[in-house]
Amino acid sequence: MTNFEFLSDISEYALFSKAAIEAEKVFSTSPAMCAVGCRKALELAVKWVYSADNTIKMPYKDNLQSLIHETSFRFALDTNTWNKLPFIIKLGNLAVHTEKSVSNSDALMSLEGLFEFIEWIDYCYGADYAERKFDAALIPAEKVNIDTKKIKEQESLIEQKESEIKALQQKITEMSASLTADKQTKQDSRSFSSMDLSEWETRKCYIDVDLKSMGWKFDGVDKDVVEEYEVDDMNGVLGQKGYADYVLFGKDGLPLAVIEAKRTGKDANNGRKQACLYADCLERKFGRRPMMFTSNGFDTYFWDDFSSPQRKVSGFFTKSDLEKLIGRRDIRKKLNTIEISDKITDRYYQKEAIRAVCEHIEQGFRKALLVMATGTGKTRTAASLTDVLSRGGYLTNILFLADRTALVKQARDDFKNYLPDMSLCNLCSNKDDRNARIVFSTYPTILNSIDSTKTQEGIPLFSPAHFDLIITDESHRSIFKKYRAIFEYFDAITVGLTATPKTDVDRNTYDFFEVENGVPTYAYDYETAVYTDHVLVPYYNYEVKTKFLDEGITYDDLPDEDKERYEDDFTEDGYMPDFVPSAALNKFVFNENTVDAVLQDLMERGIKNEGGDRLGKTIIFAQNKEHAEYIVQRFNKLYPKYNGTFAQRVTCDDSYAQTIIDDFKIAAKPPFIAVSVDMMDTGIDVPECVNLVFFKKVRSKTKFWQMIGRGTRLCRDLNCIDQIDGEYTDKRRFLIFDYCGNFEFFRQNKNGFESSETKSLTESIFCKTVDLIFAMQDIAYSDDKYQIFRKSLTDKCHSDIAALSYDILSVRLRKEFVEKFNKADSFDLLTEMDRGELKNHIAPLVASTEKDEFAKRFDSFMYGFMIAYADNLPTRSYMKNQLCQTAAMLEKRANIPQVQQKIKLIKDIQEDTFWQDMSILTLDKVRDELRYLIQFLNDGEGRKKIFTKLSDPTETISEGKILDAAYDFEDYRKKVNRYIEEHKNDPAIYKLNHNLPLAQQDYDELERILTKELGNSEDYKREYGDTPFGLLVRKIAKLDHESAMNAFSEFINDSSLNQKQIAFIHKIIMHIENNGYIDDVKILMKPPFDKPFSFIKMFDTTKRELIIRIIENIKSNAEMINA
Repeated sequence: MTNFEFLSDISEYALFSKAAIEAEKVFSTSPAMCAVGCRKALELAVKWVYSADNTIKMPYKDNLQSLIHETSFRFALDTNTWNKLPFIIKLGNLAVHTEKSVSNSDALMSLEGLFEFIEWIDYCYGADYAERKFDAALIPAEKVNIDTKKIKEQESLIEQKESEIKALQQKITEMSASLTADKQTKQDSRSFSSMDLSEWETRKCYIDVDLKSMGWKFDGVDKDVVEEYEVDDMNGVLGQKGYADYVLFGKDGLPLAVIEAKRTGKDANNGRKQACLYADCLERKFGRRPMMFTSNGFDTYFWDDFSSPQRKVSGFFTKSDLEKLIGRRDIRKKLNTIEISDKITDRYYQKEAIRAVCEHIEQGFRKALLVMATGTGKTRTAASLTDVLSRGGYLTNILFLADRTALVKQARDDFKNYLPDMSLCNLCSNKDDRNARIVFSTYPTILNSIDSTKTQEGIPLFSPAHFDLIITDESHRSIFKKYRAIFEYFDAITVGLTATPKTDVDRNTYDFFEVENGVPTYAYDYETAVYTDHVLVPYYNYEVKTKFLDEGITYDDLPDEDKERYEDDFTEDGYMPDFVPSAALNKFVFNENTVDAVLQDLMERGIKNEGGDRLGKTIIFAQNKEHAEYIVQRFNKLYPKYNGTFAQRVTCDDSYAQTIIDDFKIAAKPPFIAVSVDMMDTGIDVPECVNLVFFKKVRSKTKFWQMIGRGTRLCRDLNCIDQIDGEYTDKRRFLIFDYCGNFEFFRQNKNGFESSETKSLTESIFCKTVDLIFAMQDIAYSDDKYQIFRKSLTDKCHSDIAALSYDILSVRLRKEFVEKFNKADSFDLLTEMDRGELKNHIAPLVASTEKDEFAKRFDSFMYGFMIAYADNLPTRSYMKNQLCQTAAMLEKRANIPQVQQKIKLIKDIQEDTFWQDMSILTLDKVRDELRYLIQFLNDGEGRKKIFTKLSDPTETISEGKILDAAYDFEDYRKKVNRYIEEHKNDPAIYKLNHNLPLAQQDYDELERILTKELGNSEDYKREYGDTPFGLLVRKIAKLDHESAMNAFSEFINDSSLNQKQIAFIHKIIMHIENNGYIDDVKILMKPPFDKPFSFIKMFDTTKRELIIRIIENIKSNAEMINA
């Protein structure tokens, strides 16, 4: 009799019994197919439990991961039993892709875990339970015929139609009342014992499966993993044995890496020294030093002490990756010996950028940031950098990331021209070979491909070490939040490209690339590109302020003829507003005269091509898609001769938006005016673009300068006519028409207002729920009614965490936290650290199937209100008023049946008596009862659009007032310090460093450097006040040791001084060397100069005066000018 054969006699278990029996039957034939069968049997058995037990609640997703993690299910099981279930699932998934990786011992563990779970089912619900133990000797030894391909396709050993499964489930559901009622009685009268997982088994659950998923083989003729590998002379002690947990071997039979494994509860780095000692032993034996991993199953660290310090990685590397890294040890060259190809980059600043990154990499850094003005050749520079690093032996595979498919295509086309001999793949189009050396992708596409793209052997193509270099285009945007997982997964050198770095607290480009704020690896700014090197063209701006766009529409200010029109257009249900704010214009209020004036101004003053017969390529930045559509409609009304093709809308909702963009890039092809909503703000390269129209307010500095960058590119041989120079060839400038006060705003607010990193509604609700759970640990909420409510919140959080699937990369990267908070007692008493981990690591992963966005918004508001109430926050009063206003608006919709059902509560909320004995329980009742009514308050798309025709007077017009430099890539103090450090041999700095007097020309040069080259006089005064230039430089450059010794040589050579006096002089010399000078001699009376004897007691008057004179001379040499 086999282990699972007893199931065949129990009809109630028909749903899963056949699958379990078959899984055991194929063990001897194929451990991998056994693993697939175990996973399927587990899935059916779990579904059986959900059908049988009324106390176990179905999660909102019914996939296996969600089912086993659902709180009521997980807590019903013995912890040891439950701990075996994720392994069964993981091994089954692995077997579907790489059957050869599943060993007998793996499949045996899976069978044992399945057996124990089914035993638990029989213990809780079986009619004739008998305690059984799994016996490996009972597994059938005979081979059976199996169709591996079919099994993999259906992910099951047996064929079961969904209708058959549903029918069997229904039978069990009909019995659920009795099965549930008898469960406790049966448990009380029966015994069930689970098997605890040993440390070895825990290791097998995590590390073994992770290695196998990367293609490593534990047995067979092609075995390349040896466990408990014996080494000699451990720690240099002759004859002392050691046993490395894992050694990974290459095709040449030499070790590639050694792995030191630690228990899941221990720091993986505890094994660092041990791994190093094993590597020493293996190097002595094989003549090649292996690389090292340390892991506890959650955290994994990699160390190749030939090339870099230890670093955290997302997982183990494949054999080909390790062989690539080992081989690279011998082929790497000094990067400064690799010539930069002029065919790719021939401009000096591009070569400087490449050299700066190469130096950075050779110093051991793995992240670099290039800040280069839009249009100066960032993509070209990236291609040339790729070429240099490739020829230098630093890389094989490259990933180029951009945040839009159009930019991916544009980058691939550019690289094809720059690097014609390298294989390229546009991952977004799925037309190219994914094994290409350079892969171009959007962020979501590569994120999905990590999990979905496999090699023929079934292992991930895009393994953690597949890419050696990641280039991120426009790195101010998508590198944060959810796409950060890409950079955590891949172990690659990362180079960011941007023209507009962010410095926000939660989205700081400099922090992400691990460089100082304002100090990128290399910077080439807009002003240098335009006014010094002339590789970009400058803008000329027209700023037009109209009354409506600036101040809004005030009825009383309108002329009489417009008041009548206003009354007709704005009166609704007998109500007419006295004032329409400027923010409403172009959002839902569209004034014909305002739009017409902008278009006519553009057509009259805009730069023309073709001898002045046609407006040059123009981008109008519109407020929204309705505004964009209205602009196009008005243009076609004003200029019907262009037949409707001259101006076209470009929004993300337009079916052929990319086609319109492609047409816009062609010089002689319409559209000539692209009316864009966000799609053309960044990244689109159209050198022929000569006019930009800002018809919306922009408050983000990053976005504003990106938008300006659409016009900066040179365009040779372009025939232009403008009102400044008349007719000319070659693009000299581009025009900006600003109708919304953007230039004025950035004159007053240089850094603009950047929006903070917003959380999704689901993430926000989860975070607030965690805060509420934490707040309700207070003794004030110890009553049962509050704890029941708290339990409902913790169950919801558990359910959200249970639904997380390890099939998703971002979840795998947070495995440690997911596992921690999946434990039954994890929410019993949250610490501050727990709360932070839940909000920072779990909340961003949580998903929701709730379709009603307005209900979710109300949930978020009400949970925030409960927290404010629990913590007695000042926002309580405001939030109360908001809720009362919401209730008042709902009351106005009492004709809706759903609202009418809750009308009593809605009216009560607006009464003072309702708030007298308020509690968070009452607030939650309000949330629960009103959440689905909030949708009826939404005007949304149905909000009435108002089209009017009022005179919009122009208030002011100005032109040619450019902005100051937008970015200072190194703050003034850092620039001064760096300049002095790098120019110590310049005459003036050399003299100050060597205590030599300054000449007038030296002083003038210092003044020029400090108040013109590195900044201005205001910068100097702000940072250093009235400090003389020479003293400042001396303080930073310090005083040369020999020069200081020479200044005091008279004392040092004085044989009459005793040892204590000489020691005192040396103390003064050391202080001056480190500080440049002594500002006030009174310091000699204070620490550290006052002990063991004071200055006055140490020297007589003559010697004291001489010492003071020397000190003053040293200082004056940095202040006085030698005539």
